[in-house]
Amino acid sequence: MQVCDQLAASGVTPVLSPSDLDDISGRLTDPSIIGLLGVDVQTTDLELVIVLGGDGTILRAAEIVRGCPVPLLGVNLGHVGFLAESEREDLRASVERVLGGDYLVEERMTLDVVVTHRSEVVYEGWALNEATVEKASRERMIEVVIEVDARPLSSFGCDGVVMATPTGSTAYAFSAGGPIVWPSLDALLFVPLSPHALFSRALVIGPDSVLAVEMLERTPGAGVLWCDGRRGFDLPPGSRIESRKSAVPVRLARLTHGPFSDRLVRKFALPVEGWRGPVERHE
Repeated sequence: MQVCDQLAASGVTPVLSPSDLDDISGRLTDPSIIGLLGVDVQTTDLELVIVLGGDGTILRAAEIVRGCPVPLLGVNLGHVGFLAESEREDLRASVERVLGGDYLVEERMTLDVVVTHRSEVVYEGWALNEATVEKASRERMIEVVIEVDARPLSSFGCDGVVMATPTGSTAYAFSAGGPIVWPSLDALLFVPLSPHALFSRALVIGPDSVLAVEMLERTPGAGVLWCDGRRGFDLPPGSRIESRKSAVPVRLARLTHGPFSDRLVRKFALPVEGWRGPVERHE
């Protein structure tokens, strides 16, 4: 409500989705100031999306405006909120800066994901963080072959495989033991989940490559594909899942201009006490 009132007082029309409006309509000072997304205002008409919540809410917002160049500004109301730009206590100041146009826009790589089964395309999707092939049942692992640029790398049984972007390197891929990749670097990640294999390292691959996971038919284990943990698709044995860099990025509004290392330290509360910094040289 605070954000809606602040925007309206500045002569800007706040816009909400029907479901979000239903959630807060009883607490709005004046519901008539709100534009309804998809009815009064289309996504192509939006100037900026302010997202109140954690990373999951930001992923939902990115899904709603997919294909539109509108940037997203995340205000963290959750825990880590790695994609968020500011915290709850900075909300009013953040909106003031947005109203003044005092922000930068950063583009983040996304993935195009295609599933084929018996040479037929059965699913097409996308992901900002990761596309994950996982076992569908707790009792039975899946057997897969992982592939880069139409060449096989390894075959193993596992709980799943994560194909991630640099943005997703601090999400599911990080939890699975993958490396943290700076978002300024164009790269793709392969991270196996609990693999039964001697060679099971996470891989960092060039942005123009095509990653693929083939589910072997020699075991009856079924799988499921999750894009950003939000959009799922059931995978029968024999499915082939390809991921590649998408031509459509997600645009994030940034209020701070510090290096990614500062964000890493702040979000993960990393210990840096005792750091003295580079030694100054006196000529």
